[in-house]
Amino acid sequence: MDTRRVIGVIVLVPVLVALALWAFAWPASRTAPRDLPLGVAGPPAAVAQVEQRLTQREGAFEIHRYADEAAARDAVEDRTVYGAVVAGGKDPKLLTASAASPTVAQLLRQAVTGQASAAGAAVQVVDVVPAPGADPRGAALSASVLPLALAGIATGAVVTLLGLRGVRAAVALVGAAALTGLVAAAIAHSWLGAVTGDWWTVAGVFGLSVLAVGAGTAGLAALLGRAGLALSGAVMMLLGNPFSGASSAPELLPQPAGAIGQWLPPGAGASLLRSVSFFDGAAATGPALTLAWWTVLGLGAVVVGGALGRCARGDAPAPDGAPAPAPVA
Repeated sequence: MDTRRVIGVIVLVPVLVALALWAFAWPASRTAPRDLPLGVAGPPAAVAQVEQRLTQREGAFEIHRYADEAAARDAVEDRTVYGAVVAGGKDPKLLTASAASPTVAQLLRQAVTGQASAAGAAVQVVDVVPAPGADPRGAALSASVLPLALAGIATGAVVTLLGLRGVRAAVALVGAAALTGLVAAAIAHSWLGAVTGDWWTVAGVFGLSVLAVGAGTAGLAALLGRAGLALSGAVMMLLGNPFSGASSAPELLPQPAGAIGQWLPPGAGASLLRSVSFFDGAAATGPALTLAWWTVLGLGAVVVGGALGRCARGDAPAPDGAPAPAPVA
């Protein structure tokens, strides 16, 4: 028995390291624009020239055409595109939104400025929705993904290990997530200034992100037992965190990593936090629904799992008027 355990440890550790390196290093080493939404505005002839130059990088950009600068600016503010090139004048103008992704804003500056310089033109760069001055590189926001995921996993695990079931477990999950959201907002919003927008809305997003992970963890544990805890932790840590795109953008990750990350609470939470913090809630519906589904399904699994556990133990409440069974001596 001891020999098999030793062999199991020797084999398991390298496998876990390989999975972690694949999950974290693979997306980071393959960062590049893939169908990155980019607007082009101006007269048709000028737009066609810009679009032709941009499409030389096959599959890099998803081009959206707009009639003028005002329409392109609205699209950036609505999070329809990450930026826009305004053509037609003597020199092109680049609209960016570093609040959506400082990495993408820098990438667009390099790409558009390089093309304009080759054509003998200068580019005027306008940051339509800038990142907060306290966190211009978005480092604090992206760094919040891991602690929130850990908080959710820990909440779900503690609720499970303490033996809480059904409604009591759901109340504990909601209460812990709400308090965590308040604490996170106090740190990220009030102290660090890394996020802006309505304080209570930001706190709600933090809390919902933690609740989605915690409910998913406790729900899987209620249905699968301790294996559910391990499964949830592996999914959130090895997929949710590195595939979230919080430090860059989902469109910069190799597919399907970028899409998977937005289906999981860490990626959806980061996207929703950007929307409510910097864009007045624009493009918030998708990530909000993702977090809501994880929460509803997770809490539902907790309640159902608790009911199934009571039935399996045979401690369902007696019918009205019927005497409770006497304990066996």
